[in-house]
Amino acid sequence: MKYLLLLLAACGWDRGAPDAARADASPPDSDGPIDAPAPLDGADAPLGDPITLSLAGAIAPVHDPSIIEVDGLYFLYATGTGLPVRTSVDLVNWSLAGQVFTMAPSWIDTTEPTRRNDLWAPDVSSFGGLYHLYYSASTFGSNVSCIGHATSASPATNAWTDRGAVICSTATDSWNAIDPAAFVDEDGEPWLAFGSFWSGLKLIPLAPDGSRAGTEMYALAARADSAVEAPFVIRHGGFYYLFESTGSCCRGVDSTYQIRVGRSPDVRGPYVDADGVALLAGGGTLVVDADARWRGPGHNAILGAAFNVYHAYDANASGIPTLRISELRWTADGWPVSAGP
Repeated sequence: MKYLLLLLAACGWDRGAPDAARADASPPDSDGPIDAPAPLDGADAPLGDPITLSLAGAIAPVHDPSIIEVDGLYFLYATGTGLPVRTSVDLVNWSLAGQVFTMAPSWIDTTEPTRRNDLWAPDVSSFGGLYHLYYSASTFGSNVSCIGHATSASPATNAWTDRGAVICSTATDSWNAIDPAAFVDEDGEPWLAFGSFWSGLKLIPLAPDGSRAGTEMYALAARADSAVEAPFVIRHGGFYYLFESTGSCCRGVDSTYQIRVGRSPDVRGPYVDADGVALLAGGGTLVVDADARWRGPGHNAILGAAFNVYHAYDANASGIPTLRISELRWTADGWPVSAGP
């Protein structure tokens, strides 16, 4: 564990630069900076079995986590009143650090009227000279939903300017505007993946300022039972990887979430799994499944192609949703292998 803590302290994995690492941190008990591990690419086999980190501090309840590193400090955002914020210097020990919104943005009218500031599934990223926070405003089981957008010069200030809704869905739409995940393609163009149940996962282009660009919408993934949500896209080793959560969340120990993945050379798809089955046809290579204690692992985010960040329901603690962080390795043929659950 001591080696792991030193390794994590030396890593400055940044989702905005997914294949870059820093080695400018000097842990107190080290002799100086240690080299961060070289980023794995699609040609590298796993170096031993990945492990799940032993986390401490404010790690429950945590649902739908999103994470970013800024100047050696990790910021984690999650579902909850005003979007709770947590911080860590080592990815292991976590502290509460307030919330994004003390009051719901005035435009929101798609949440419960008595709980307007209950917001879901935030996503944090960096592009265009700003940090961007996308979030969901909806009610359980409804596709009358909106994805909101806020920006900040730095998460360290916890000062976010709300920019209103990026996209909304109505009861007549065949898709659901929640579970956003922004990313930047190899040409520097930003995109937003999103979706939950209904007709599955979608993709729209964004403008440099993070607003929606144009009217295009691309289908990414679907399942016969509609149970797919929480997309997350990264580029790695020449492919775009689409992570998804299948099954059902939010049922405590009865949750059936699993994390699956497919990949494509084109950001718009089609995405296929390791067996060649399209995610639009219900495919998806299993990445993380449940065990006797940790039920329904899902709604993941990837930190620097090196860590898998998600929640799972702790059967030893009445099914409370709990933060989980696992190492992510890559096979010789370019598929992610995550510890878990």
